[in-house]
Amino acid sequence: QVQVVESGGGLVQAGGSLRLSCTASGLSFDDYNMGWFRQAPGKEREGVSCISRSGISTYYPGSVKGRFTISRDNAKNTLYLQMSSLKPEDTAMYVCAATRAYDSNEYDLCARPRYEKTYWGQGTQVTVSS
Repeated sequence: QVQVVESGGGLVQAGGSLRLSCTASGLSFDDYNMGWFRQAPGKEREGVSCISRSGISTYYPGSVKGRFTISRDNAKNTLYLQMSSLKPEDTAMYVCAATRAYDSNEYDLCARPRYEKTYWGQGTQVTVSS
């Protein structure tokens, strides 16, 4: 019954921007920390941005800090990822994740997700051309 669905991916030139959206249903959205992960062929899944249930606390790894911004609208059960100054190395499948706040804080969700405690979407493809 829980569904996590991403949208907004596409093809963009290097230096461009995209905004991804993730809508969750079947859960109490404001009880969940949320995050974005990316998966590229031959690479480990990487947490690129996570946010606390309230939206007050966020985490970004150095690879995206200053270029990506995560936000959420709890009234709409929706998570966003604004991506700017995109680089070819940002090309990946971007996946939305949700975990109850008492299972993982926003840092741990990105850094060491507890896969068995996390709901995952199917992903939306982002391709950045050079």
